[in-house]
Amino acid sequence: MSMFVRPAAEGADPFGTARLRRGVLDAWATSPARFREDANAEEDLVLGGYRDRLVVELAQNAADAAARAGVPGRLRLTLRDGVLVAANTGAPLDATGVESLSTLRASAKRDAVDGSVGRFGVGFAAVLAVTDEPAVVGRHGGVRWSLAEARDLAADTARHSPGLGDEIRRRDGHVPLLRLPFPAEGTAPGPYDTAVILPLRDTAAADLAERLLHGVDDALLLALPGLAEVVIEAGDEVRTLSRRAEDALTVVEDSRHGVTRWRTAAAHGPLTPDLLADRPVEERLRPHWSVTWAVPVDADGAPGRPRTSPVVHAPTPSDEPLGVPALLIASFPLDSTRRHTAPGPLTDFLTERAADAYAGLLADWRPVTAGLVDLVPGALGRGELDGALRQAILDRLPRTSFLPPALPSGGEDAEDDLPESLRPRDAEVVEGAGADTVRVLAEVLPTLLPAGLERRAELRTLGVARVPLTDAVDRLAGLEKAPGWWRSLYDSLAGVDPDRLSGLPVPLADGRTTIGPRQVLLPSPDAASLDPEVLTRLGLKVAHPDAAHPLLEKLGALPATPRAVLTTPQVRAAVAASLDDEG
Repeated sequence: MSMFVRPAAEGADPFGTARLRRGVLDAWATSPARFREDANAEEDLVLGGYRDRLVVELAQNAADAAARAGVPGRLRLTLRDGVLVAANTGAPLDATGVESLSTLRASAKRDAVDGSVGRFGVGFAAVLAVTDEPAVVGRHGGVRWSLAEARDLAADTARHSPGLGDEIRRRDGHVPLLRLPFPAEGTAPGPYDTAVILPLRDTAAADLAERLLHGVDDALLLALPGLAEVVIEAGDEVRTLSRRAEDALTVVEDSRHGVTRWRTAAAHGPLTPDLLADRPVEERLRPHWSVTWAVPVDADGAPGRPRTSPVVHAPTPSDEPLGVPALLIASFPLDSTRRHTAPGPLTDFLTERAADAYAGLLADWRPVTAGLVDLVPGALGRGELDGALRQAILDRLPRTSFLPPALPSGGEDAEDDLPESLRPRDAEVVEGAGADTVRVLAEVLPTLLPAGLERRAELRTLGVARVPLTDAVDRLAGLEKAPGWWRSLYDSLAGVDPDRLSGLPVPLADGRTTIGPRQVLLPSPDAASLDPEVLTRLGLKVAHPDAAHPLLEKLGALPATPRAVLTTPQVRAAVAASLDDEG
């Protein structure tokens, strides 16, 4: 078969494969319907749920072996000379494992330790998509399967069972080969403990294996935390992926694509019996749930878009589309196809827990940046589960503090006085204001978001309030700020339509503040000799010198020249009154 495996010497059968074969063949002879059932089940797995899960299932078995042994998982996938070899560290093959591999839907992991991913013992059927002669060898022996030898055994048995012969002929001689194991001898390549050897059936199988190897990405290591390293050797290329923790991040190093840092949020807990009432018996024996979200981050800690396949991982890839901009790994129950989630109370429960974890991911994100808006999902789902997830997330995010407040014009020194983040239900965006204006306003309106976000559809989805610039200006009435602050505001508003600024407050030289620049006098050198107290007694409004700005003149204020003072309604009224007194 390959350099790593060969048929066992006569009489050597450490895992009792002869007993397993005899039991299966006797059952087929007694009941040809049992043969048909086994053949249909294996065919369904190979052509259905596991038709393209080869690499994922090999990696999952490696992760489970590492978990059972309590060691970091290492997997090496080598495609050479028409043979795919998957070598891994961890607990070696034993008799229970052999029986599980040869018994459809009867997993050896039923009572597995925490960390085991596989659930039903059917994943190994994925190898039949590429081979008719799979084998597994380890430190204590090995097991192999052979379609040709299985056919011979089935044919011999059919001589005494005409019904079995009829079933075999209907299938053109194809038999469920995984039901008939044979002992094998061989070794795993060092330093690994176990090797799965898959002589590829034909060119199509080789192409499939190569495509699946090429498609390995970060999601494999994130979904299978028991794996610390995966090495892929295909042709002349050797690619290594590894994972490690770095502070609060999970780092995946890929010799092909570089380093990706992932921010994750995880939650887990026990399941109550009512949530498992409609699930298979063996699934009820593992009453635990888990949810993990992962988002790649850039060098500044801002979120990026995952390059991984946009599907729900449960925990390995399903066919459930995921439009939420993150990688989701969760223990969703799957239907009989192993491709889609099974509807019911458990899926509903996990959808809610996933939404809780996603809201927590955003709430705990540091630093708080405008890039977090990219993590807000749209309202339109790509499928039933995706739609339910989006709705549950959008129900929570308006009450979740994660939006960045606008940074006041005071700069970095003022940043310490800011709330770390805002809840969308409390946040506001100013429409029609530039970035400088928003920064000035943020000092007195702490619920404002940075300029530019008002164009984001995500904020409409979250229900963030939108404030016209005119309304924001109206809120400044009665505000007590230093004249220099007002001048900064005026400077930021240069170029804005004057009709939107008619209610702009103006600080006066006598300490008052008036609403609207009309009838306000702007200090000028020509007015330097005018007595402010006299002007005040006349009821004139003179802008504070530190607040004077060309914008105010544009909005109707006048330079405080002697001519302008004499033509004000107040002075003209005073002059008229004095003439009346003299008369």
